[in-house]
Amino acid sequence: MTQNLTLFTGIKELVTMAGAAAKDGRRVSDDDMGVIKNGAFLVEKGRLVWTGRESAVPRDLKKRIKKTLDLKAEAVVPGFVECHTHLVFAGDRAAEFEERNRGVTYQEIAARGGGILTTMKAVRAASKAQLLKLAQKRADVFVQQGVTTLEAKTGYALNEKDEIKTLQVHKLIEGPRIVSTFLGAHAIPPEFKTPDEYLKFLTSLLPKIAKQKLAERVDIFIEKGFFSVESAKPFLKLARELGFEVVIHADQLSLSGGTDLAVEIGAHSADHVIQLDETAIRRLAQSSTTAVALPAADLYMRCAYPPSRKLLDEGGRVALATDFNPGSSPTQSLSLVGLLARLEMKMTLPEVWTGLTYSAACALNLQKDVGSLEPGKCADFAVLSEDWRSLFYSIGHHPVVQTWREGRRLF
Repeated sequence: MTQNLTLFTGIKELVTMAGAAAKDGRRVSDDDMGVIKNGAFLVEKGRLVWTGRESAVPRDLKKRIKKTLDLKAEAVVPGFVECHTHLVFAGDRAAEFEERNRGVTYQEIAARGGGILTTMKAVRAASKAQLLKLAQKRADVFVQQGVTTLEAKTGYALNEKDEIKTLQVHKLIEGPRIVSTFLGAHAIPPEFKTPDEYLKFLTSLLPKIAKQKLAERVDIFIEKGFFSVESAKPFLKLARELGFEVVIHADQLSLSGGTDLAVEIGAHSADHVIQLDETAIRRLAQSSTTAVALPAADLYMRCAYPPSRKLLDEGGRVALATDFNPGSSPTQSLSLVGLLARLEMKMTLPEVWTGLTYSAACALNLQKDVGSLEPGKCADFAVLSEDWRSLFYSIGHHPVVQTWREGRRLF
């Protein structure tokens, strides 16, 4: 028998989230945090083999320990899963932020060629190397906060050449596990007159992206003035047939039917989900689709916040993410997201932790690999210098001192 295990020790509290995972992220309570006092865990080939109290390492496994690492940690928690970002872009939209503060609406800015189209021009003008340099810096910021899995969307180029360029950049980012999402259906570029005309073009592009294996997922923005439920159905159906997982930007600015479509087709997530009526809340909560709440975007947009409390009370699964992007959520702060979830969406601390770990993993269909610290899953974890209960309380306070992915230290 080979000696190939690494034992991680020196952990005052090992937060496994095993209870939250056992409940599939639904109706979680304090007991579901899975806290082990004086914890330890064993890793082999990047995956967890055993977790438990340091004093209770099984005798047969002890014989195989090759190396022991003392983390000197107040707490070790699962690596955070950031399940909704628009990571790759150039330029900024600070001027439009000022306009919105002076009363100009998001839709008005978009109608005159601003908003997403402002970023489109900058992305098209940037080289792949320039985009990668910017994206890598941003990915590093997420890693420093304990993020080990990072979703990244396209949707800021809106043409074949530069959407593919963005997808290629996703493949080159180092550090966290990158989940690449094709969001060509983000807005209508000036080269096309109608959403349906542009969506027809995107339909022809999907097989090329599938052939090159540049993305795992396809997303679409269902909203008045953007894309409709009727046009989205055949587009997402084709995406599925080509092997993509599907997700939807749903019901952010109006009740446009995106959430109901996500439930109908079994999308992994419906994201934003602000403008929901009671029927849509109940349907979403009772489905396998994860609701992804993006409270930092709601803060910046001065929107209502998602009805997360109602979704959770109905037995729904709610993930949290930054929606990091240059326009409606120019922040990478998990601290802010967690605090807003507690203050504005009335989520409990265990629900926030679940939303940024296990439920976020469900939104990416990665819950079998990440989102909790359990045998068989990836050894993705963050080391804290303070009690885990101190997070999501003080804005900007996020005491992560080490980040590990698959048993290898990233930060």
